[in-house]
Formats: sequence, C-alpha cells, structure tokens
Amino acid sequence: MSDRPDIFTVGELRASGHVHKDLRREIRDNLLAALSAGRDPWPGMFGFSRTVLPQLERALLAGHDVVLLGERGQGKTRLLRTLAGLLDEWSPVIEDSELNEHPYEPITEHSRALVLTEGDRLRVAWRHRSERYVEKLATPDTSVADLIGDVDPMRVAEGRRLGDPETIHYGLVPRSNRGIIAINELPDLAERIQVSMLNVMEERDIQIRGYVLRLPLDVLVVASANPEDYTNRGRIITPLRDRFGAEIRTHYPIELDDEIAVIRQEGHLVAGVPPVILEILARYTRALRQSPAVNQTSGVSARFGIAGAETVAAAALRRASVRGEDEAVARIIDLDAAVEVLAGKIEFESGEEGREQDILDHLLRVATAEAERAHFHGIDMGPLVAALDGRTSVTTGELVTAREFLENLPALNGSRLYDQITERLGATSDGQRAAAVELALEGLYLARRISKESDDETTIYG
Repeated sequence: MSDRPDIFTVGELRASGHVHKDLRREIRDNLLAALSAGRDPWPGMFGFSRTVLPQLERALLAGHDVVLLGERGQGKTRLLRTLAGLLDEWSPVIEDSELNEHPYEPITEHSRALVLTEGDRLRVAWRHRSERYVEKLATPDTSVADLIGDVDPMRVAEGRRLGDPETIHYGLVPRSNRGIIAINELPDLAERIQVSMLNVMEERDIQIRGYVLRLPLDVLVVASANPEDYTNRGRIITPLRDRFGAEIRTHYPIELDDEIAVIRQEGHLVAGVPPVILEILARYTRALRQSPAVNQTSGVSARFGIAGAETVAAAALRRASVRGEDEAVARIIDLDAAVEVLAGKIEFESGEEGREQDILDHLLRVATAEAERAHFHGIDMGPLVAALDGRTSVTTGELVTAREFLENLPALNGSRLYDQITERLGATSDGQRAAAVELALEGLYLARRISKESDDETTIYG
C-alpha cells in the first residue's frame, strides 16, 4: 500500500492537478492500463481466463452493472472482490461526508453549503480502494432501510421537519457512492426489496418513504446468484434482472491444473501435502461432478477439494504429534479420513439412498488409479509384486510413521524400483517417499495385482 496523499484541502487538491473521474471511467481506465501493461487484473482467479474474464472485462469497459450466475463454490464472491483492485488506490472525499462525495462534485445540500462557505479551505479526506468495496449477503430479513435508507426518528425528535433530507439515515447503497456494492445471493432478497433497487440502477436516485431525492449516485452494482433452476429460495425479478447490463455464467475449473491451483491457493494446510495428494483430491472432485449419482444442479463446490486437503493435512499433523515425527506429511492413507468428513458436502440423487458411502469410496479409488497411472506409467512394478509373495506384506496406517513404513518395505534384490517411484514424484523427505510408495501399492491393489486388508487403524498390502 502506498502512502496516503499529503493533501488536506480542496485548494491543495486543485494545485496538485487532480482530475475527477466518474466511477465507471475510473474502472475503465485502470482496467485498460492493466491490460496494456500485460498485468493480470484478476489475481488468484484460475480457470476463467478464456471464458468468464473476457466477458467481465467487456462488461466493465461498457460501464455495465453485472450479475454472476453459477453454482456454489465457483469463485463468484472471490471474483467480485477482485473488482476493488480496479479502483484508484486513494480517492479524495469531502471530510465527514456521509455519502463519500468528491470535493469537486458535492451532491447533498449540506455538502454544497460547505463548498460555498469554505471554498478552497474545504477539508479533504482520503479513502483507500478497500473502503470503496462494500459487500452485503442478501437474506430474507434484509429491509429497504438496510439497502436504501429510512427516516431517522431521532433526527426528527431533535426538531428537524419531517421533509428535511437531513432526517434520512442512508442505507448501504447510498453509502457506497463512488464505490462498488456487491450483493451476494441476490435472489434471497424479498421481491419488494428488489423493487427498491430499480430506481438506483436505472435513474440513479433513491426513494425513501415518499421522498424522491435526486442524488446522482455514482455506484457500480454487482451481484451473485445461483441459477434459477437450483435455488428454491427466490428469484431475481424480471425488471431488476433487466437493469443489469451483463449477466455472466461462471463454471467450475475446466482443466485439472486449474482445479489443483485453486486447492493449493485456498487451502490452509497445517502440514505438508505432496502435490500428488492434491491432484488426487482434484481428480476426486471432478469425478463427483461427472457422476450421475450426484445431484449436479446443486453442484460440487471447489470447497470440497479445499476441505479435503485441509483434512489430510490435519491427519498428518495428528500422526506426527502422536508418534513424534519430525515432519508432518500427508500420505495416501490419510485420504480415507477426508472421505469420512466430507460426505455431508455432497447432495446425492434421491435414488441413491443407502449407497452414498459406496459411491464416495468408488470414486476415490477411480481418482487414485488415474493419478497412479499418470505418474507411474512405464515403470515395471513386477519386482514389488514378486516381493509380496504371500509370506511378505507391507503395513501402513494412520498412526504408522513414514520411517516405520519405509523400513518395513521388502527388499527388491538390487532393483531401483523404489528410487524410480520417488523420483517420478520428486520426493525427497521420508514423508514424501512414503507417500509415493503408498500410491504405488494402492495402484497395484486397484489393478488387482496385490491384495489389501484394512481395519480401523491399519492397512496391509500383500
């Protein structure tokens, strides 16, 4: 963050050469500057570069209000929050202005009177771009007063006449003047509340209890919503939907690498999680989205993979704490812990009652097998299969340390198989090597080349 400008009066502001821009021009100029310089205006957004982002950029360049439509966990809110990065870092306002008015263009009677009496001595304050983005989660109990405003009875009691504009307590929309207001889950607003937004978005004035205040609000309204065929809680009324200049559909990541990048970026991991574990979770999430047994109208949120990564990391940390490992690293065995706690995030089709756990387990096996084939293709696993000859087995489990697991692996009579496995995954530490070999063993089991027996604490390959 750069330092706040050292300017305190309108006279100093004019002397500095400051030029006032309306909000849409400010966003347009900053977006064009970023695109011309090859700078990414949408940091941290993965999978939208060829689909959603070009549409959003065109909408902003056109000066349109925007609504994003998409299922849960597609990054709608995160995308809306990046819009604040297109605002000027610091913006001047009339000091103590309730509606963040620009010193050159006051819009309330009180501020216009101040400009006339103070002249160049009018005090100027500065707002950071982060203060110019306001977010409201729409709920059924949201009122017109919350969004637009209402008469303040305390100000009337002080002796002001009822028609005086100073008796009005402004809501979130007017207070977002010269900024962006984002309304999440817009259909959850009651229809009468949505009606109150019509004038704001078309005529840019506000109506409060019969008052028509011709305040030329300079505000960009953006919103998010689930598609109408998903949400049963409400809808966007047709007149309001018509006032949004752009309606943009979001989607889940199309490419596997983008899915992994989202999990890596958003997950707060308390232990090491090898990239192959993140890949399996990403493949698992994508498999669920393609399964006919899962209700796809409700979607499988990106939060599913994120929560899975956090859970396997927590399982690794627990093992390291209980068994005294120097380094906590997640392994294949920890994926089972993730499945157990994530089942509630998935909505299954009504005909799948009683089969939910079987479906989750099956799709995890599919994702694991795909990752194993992708990384170990071309490696001859024959020496390891031969070593597990019925008398020799390998034991792992949620409380088996990486060192114990590696020390109990069967000797392979001079074969470099273990080295090949770990090199393919770039494993360097004991935890990473154990994760790599566990993946190879699980892949052999899924290919029906070896057997596996599991109970609550241990898994035996043999």
